[in-house]
Amino acid sequence: MPIACYGDNMVTSIQISEELHHKLQVRKIVEHETFEEVIWDMLEDLQEVNAKTKRDIAEARAEIKAGKYKTLAEVKKEMGL
Repeated sequence: MPIACYGDNMVTSIQISEELHHKLQVRKIVEHETFEEVIWDMLEDLQEVNAKTKRDIAEARAEIKAGKYKTLAEVKKEMGL
């Protein structure tokens, strides 16, 4: 894998499939956006989802601990199933 250094930035090339290339191309917001920018945006989105998911899980656990939940049987009974 060729690696080049430009100042403090390391540059590397990677091989990707045509399918992944197409998927990255479709995610570009503007035509001149680089694949690196696309990947950074995806990583940022993933981190935000993970942080939100962790908060949601903590909130759900607190609700369960406080008894704020219904069993499947209770929901079925309320819905007449």
